[in-house]
Amino acid sequence: MADTVDSLVARVHELLVVHLTQGAAAPAEQDVLSSLGLSFPGAPRRVDVAAGLHDLIVRAGAVGPDGTWLVAAGHASLAGIAVAGGRADQVLFHLDAAVTAGFNDCVALHADPVRPLHHDPRFRALYRRMLITQADLDEFFWLHGEMWTTARDARNASVDNVGRIDTGVSPLPQAPMPTREPDTPGVLITRLDLAATQTALQRAFMKAEFQRSAGNTSLGLIDDAWDLPRARHDARYADEADLRRRRAAEARAFVERPGAGTVLAPCPPLGSLTYPA
Repeated sequence: MADTVDSLVARVHELLVVHLTQGAAAPAEQDVLSSLGLSFPGAPRRVDVAAGLHDLIVRAGAVGPDGTWLVAAGHASLAGIAVAGGRADQVLFHLDAAVTAGFNDCVALHADPVRPLHHDPRFRALYRRMLITQADLDEFFWLHGEMWTTARDARNASVDNVGRIDTGVSPLPQAPMPTREPDTPGVLITRLDLAATQTALQRAFMKAEFQRSAGNTSLGLIDDAWDLPRARHDARYADEADLRRRRAAEARAFVERPGAGTVLAPCPPLGSLTYPA
């Protein structure tokens, strides 16, 4: 079966989720997940994500111009793997290829793990090649900020659910993905990063929730160990907390800033941006 853009997008998403659950991530997600101490029970450890990304790049290139941004996504993800491994030459090689194919997420390039490269002339040269609009820059800031916010929500919800003895299961509300037509294809790459982060967090959170619920169900079979009034109280409290989180996630939806420019211009000077955290 011939590859399509949609099938390759699904493949990128799958690889990024596996990458996150294996405990290694691109710069932005590495900051979000590792520094918050989030873990992923039962994470698969046998998938060679780098090999999958190399294969994806070849397949996306064969699709033609419509697949070029996915080539950029593959190289950007490989650059993230190289950053995590401290392999500067590979970072620069893949970033150069990513920029050539349309990567322009200058916000991601201000994450702490990338900053040591800012003084490298090769990095500075590829950075100067990136063009962006103000409207896309606004969304890049929102996308990276949402990665942090979603991770914090997952951590806080996990803490809130410690000790719950009801059998309910709480989902992890997440802000909707922006639907505006981006001015540059690089935005699509970072949307994929956020979508993968949301999926990885949701899977980890829900697995823990189902385990807690199953444990409480077993406890409920032992009459003298079950505190029904407490379980009802916990369920009501959880429902109220779930509602607050859902409303907060809905309120975080990206809103385009009136008058945000749509004319391509060089990215803001290197070092002038603050990575959202």
